[in-house]
Amino acid sequence: MNAVVTQITKDPAYNTVRPSDFGAMIQVERYGARSTAFDKIITATHDHFWDPLDPAYIDFSQPFDMENQPLLPADIMVELQSAVADKLDEKQKIQLINMNTHWSLSSILHGEQGALGLSASLCHILVDPGAQEYAANQAREEARHVTAFTRYIQARWGKPAPVGPILGNLLSELVLAEEVYKKLVGMQMLVEGLAMGAFAMLHAKTFDPLLKRTTQLVMTDEAFHHKFGKIWADRTMPKLSEEEHNKVEDWALSCFQSLFFNLVSPDQKGWIYERLGLDPAWVQAAVLEAATDDMRRDRMKDGTDIFRVLIKTLLNAGIITDRTRWFYEQYVDMIQLKAEGDYMVGDAIAEEGIEYLKDINKNRKRAGKLA
Repeated sequence: MNAVVTQITKDPAYNTVRPSDFGAMIQVERYGARSTAFDKIITATHDHFWDPLDPAYIDFSQPFDMENQPLLPADIMVELQSAVADKLDEKQKIQLINMNTHWSLSSILHGEQGALGLSASLCHILVDPGAQEYAANQAREEARHVTAFTRYIQARWGKPAPVGPILGNLLSELVLAEEVYKKLVGMQMLVEGLAMGAFAMLHAKTFDPLLKRTTQLVMTDEAFHHKFGKIWADRTMPKLSEEEHNKVEDWALSCFQSLFFNLVSPDQKGWIYERLGLDPAWVQAAVLEAATDDMRRDRMKDGTDIFRVLIKTLLNAGIITDRTRWFYEQYVDMIQLKAEGDYMVGDAIAEEGIEYLKDINKNRKRAGKLA
């Protein structure tokens, strides 16, 4: 077998070869050298099977009055907590909320496409058959997420908004990275953690039953994707040298900062403000004046805040040490986060969704036997 690519990993389950080295995949000895680390989450796949093209699982024809009803509450829109609110009438505020939601869900769609590409890329390089099967399984699930969010966006707006440059560049970097730790920390932990936080928030706060169901079904898959990153962290982080740990920790902080300071930045959404007759530069200044660190800290007290979820993910994975703790402590109570344990926001929603899917799948199997 050809030598594996040098990686920061301490467990053979994450050994890799170069994408072009298919010969390594058909070595006789490789087939039997399978880790059991991923068997449980692979086996559980049938418990959360769903099909976004089948209305028995989710019906995308459900209507919603986009002109007169907001998809989300006004109090979670940072623009409406600033001087921007004084410039808009009630219908324009609804329009702003729904366009912001369009932009956010489009970003989620692009993130799901990135996760699909990254999972597929892992199939080309992971040598362990169990790890490779898990990556293939995740690729299948990410593909249905792309379908589901595409159909939701088509139902409400027609087509997605373009990807913002910050998110687009980060996704490209993760998909194309040769280092497995960058893929797993960046996508399986940070982007997947971001998704779980976003879906939990949307599920809890949306006024649209279709969006509520869409996010719940996606969460039944994402909870397992998040576990894949956790398995890597448990098997790798305690065994790293100081130099290796610093590399992983710095990479995680870099990814977090890119997402934290830019993902919801008003400079990414100029097209929305122009449609409302507002000067994007003025809106950006008004939002920056209102979006103080105190506001960020207050928002992160909410268990569904997406960035609070990300910090908890990194903390529980052992990636945050005293070197970088100071940055995260500006916004959250790290002692409280640690005391909460491994439970992640969204776990209960995903579990409820799995029971919903088990019932549908059980009934469909019975109908198939009767037929």
